[in-house]
Amino acid sequence: MEIAVISGKGGTGKSFISAALATLKEKVLLADCDVDAANLYLIFEPTHEDEAIYIAGESAVIDHKKCSRCGLCISYCRFDALSFDKEHKVDVNETNCDGCRLCAKICPEKAIVMIQNDKSRMYSGTFRNGKMVYGRLAPGEENSGKLVNMVRDKAKKVAKENNLDTIIIDGPPGIGCAVISSITGVDHAVIVTEPTISGMHDLKRTFEVTDKFNLKTWVIINKYDLNEKISKEVEQYCRGKNIQVLANIAFDPGVVQAMVNKKSITEYAPNSVISQQIENAFQKINTHGK
Repeated sequence: MEIAVISGKGGTGKSFISAALATLKEKVLLADCDVDAANLYLIFEPTHEDEAIYIAGESAVIDHKKCSRCGLCISYCRFDALSFDKEHKVDVNETNCDGCRLCAKICPEKAIVMIQNDKSRMYSGTFRNGKMVYGRLAPGEENSGKLVNMVRDKAKKVAKENNLDTIIIDGPPGIGCAVISSITGVDHAVIVTEPTISGMHDLKRTFEVTDKFNLKTWVIINKYDLNEKISKEVEQYCRGKNIQVLANIAFDPGVVQAMVNKKSITEYAPNSVISQQIENAFQKINTHGK
């Protein structure tokens, strides 16, 4: 069974829910698919048993021995990735470079070559409640959806090898290609939202995505007591869409304390109300099955 925990916006508490679900009694495979900003490895400190390079596009490199400093590449670059430095040499801004190859094609001196962006990585190892796979996309590198696919493929393989029946996926926020890669083919999608105007808006558009994929969708309202009026609006919306609200979780500083101590809330305070709510939520999902 694959459970993807997602959110329409950042900061709703998605990763805290993922971490809590991953540290209930059952051994699981935890896949951190928020590759643009992976953070669960900071809490769980998994071993590195396997590492793979992810090639995320290309960047231009200038051979200054061949370069005549004509500036043709600079004038044609639409990403502002090329400019003259103080010594009037052509400089490449790797973050801005889109890897389109135009500069290499038009350079009259053939002084520009394209090299692969190979700083991104996928890691696989063991954490205290099972196995963990996660990706880390290097700053400025692209196609995070492809790295998510790589993480998910590895997660399925590791889960099968270790007889782990449950895969918890911590997805990225938003509705972009990385989210699509995170939820494609999963059994359940859990949308974590918050009682704010933006939270409500992003819940709606996230559900539109999961609904397109015909996924069994659940909702958790985190910090519901910050604005109970909007929380009731969220519940009303969910009823209209036949979405079950798994839990209304109150704001609790203990969640932050748990993270500071490199623990999930279900590890840090197993008898707390929040831990019981999350365990009950998992049981509801598990009862529903695939």
